[in-house]
Amino acid sequence: MTPLRCHSQTPVSWVYSLEARAGWGPDAGLCLEYRLQAAPPALRLPAYLPRRPTDGLWRHSCCEAFLLGADAPAYREVNLSPAGAWAGYGYSAYRQSAEVPPLPDPEIRCRRDGEFLSLEARIPAAWLPPGRRLRVGLSAVLEHADGGLSYWALGHPPGRPDFHHPDCFLLELER
Repeated sequence: MTPLRCHSQTPVSWVYSLEARAGWGPDAGLCLEYRLQAAPPALRLPAYLPRRPTDGLWRHSCCEAFLLGADAPAYREVNLSPAGAWAGYGYSAYRQSAEVPPLPDPEIRCRRDGEFLSLEARIPAAWLPPGRRLRVGLSAVLEHADGGLSYWALGHPPGRPDFHHPDCFLLELER
């Protein structure tokens, strides 16, 4: 597990640790895991949502992965809600939206036990950019009990939080 860092403009004291990892699954898909330890009253989690594509998950607590093929500027974004919903987006280049084919549902499992929250997901191979190498940006948005948001990632570019920025794609995987 690799620690995610809170963006300097959205600091919080009630998160004790937030870690994530990504690796290849047996079906050539991607396995993601996020582990959070935080003060339960300070974290707001969304209510249950049906397991289907849902826009705007990043406005509340959710885990995210940005997937960039090493040989092209095109990338995918995956949002995973602890409430069960998900979203998938395609980009032809930095923040340039692109059409993506209908995507199969990812498998999402979320467990909460006191101050611990874990989310595990299997992203189907159809979601992944082509090529043998993949650059991954792991990130999360946490909603505070008062409605504020904090932004967490492997790394952050200067300025405002921006998970799409190349400075966030710090994990490299090879098939």
